[in-house]
Amino acid sequence: MTERNRLRFGLVGMGMMGRNHARVLASLDGVELVGVADPAGDRFGVAGAATVVDSVEQLVELELDACVVAAPTGHHLMTGLTLAAAGVPALIEKPLATSELECVQLVEAFESTGLVNAVGHIERSNPALRALRERLAAGELGEIHQVATRRQGPFPHRIADVGVVKDLATHDIDLTSWVLQSPYARVSAQTAHKSGRDHEDLIAITALSESGIVINHLVNWLSPLKERATVVTGERGAFVADTLHGDLHFHENGQVATQWDQVSSFRGVSEGNSIRFAIPKPEPLRVQHEAFRDAVLGKDAEIITMREGMATVRVADACLLSAREGRTIELRHRG
Repeated sequence: MTERNRLRFGLVGMGMMGRNHARVLASLDGVELVGVADPAGDRFGVAGAATVVDSVEQLVELELDACVVAAPTGHHLMTGLTLAAAGVPALIEKPLATSELECVQLVEAFESTGLVNAVGHIERSNPALRALRERLAAGELGEIHQVATRRQGPFPHRIADVGVVKDLATHDIDLTSWVLQSPYARVSAQTAHKSGRDHEDLIAITALSESGIVINHLVNWLSPLKERATVVTGERGAFVADTLHGDLHFHENGQVATQWDQVSSFRGVSEGNSIRFAIPKPEPLRVQHEAFRDAVLGKDAEIITMREGMATVRVADACLLSAREGRTIELRHRG
């Protein structure tokens, strides 16, 4: 470590997400960003004092204590294997890799050497979802009936090697299993290809968790409306997490009986009070990196391991298989 009290961090990839990583790492307590690797160089001028190199092989020569990988998904496997072979703990941006088989190689490489390993599923650091999970764990919603997410927006031209499932739906798959603390049991999906690319632009997923909760995901990058919503419905009402703005609302079931007979006969659950919670809103990327830094230091920290990232890719692969073959895919008893 520099001056024996700062971790020497490297960064692979200086695209849009990589530039955000560079910004946060350069300002993180106890961390020095000593090198960045990108074959296109520091074209946006954000490396600061860090050494700029062309490859991950050159980067590990800078005696790193840890590294963040923000390269395109297709490069995650070889980049991760290089870091593992060099004994460098790594946080790899989601999705962990392009397929479950690639994920297995990364998990084995890092776990076999006991290296700290993590995946950048940043939604777990979103203040709205963290508050939601705490309130669900406290039983505030009672029995949970359904989780429904909507994630849509314009096409991201920075994405070329994966479709909307690996790029966006992996957010919803991971956050849902994390919020519920229950893995997926089965999935069924439909996709659409509208932009002329090889990969899917839209997916609709219906799933069931192993705890018996119904799950729905609507994901696309065909809409001018940018939306990031997670709705959890239960016996006492519904939580709505807006992860674009870090807001959490609760809409409770009404406690006052409907007296208008013609309405009460079909209305079912009546409306109650609505609450918008006041919650602290630290930047999710900073929260994520603070946890990874602490894990590298040997502290008890809440990181998303590569094994967890592999489980998310496994569900994503099952969704794509379901859409291709027109059938429900059982996950509960697979591998």
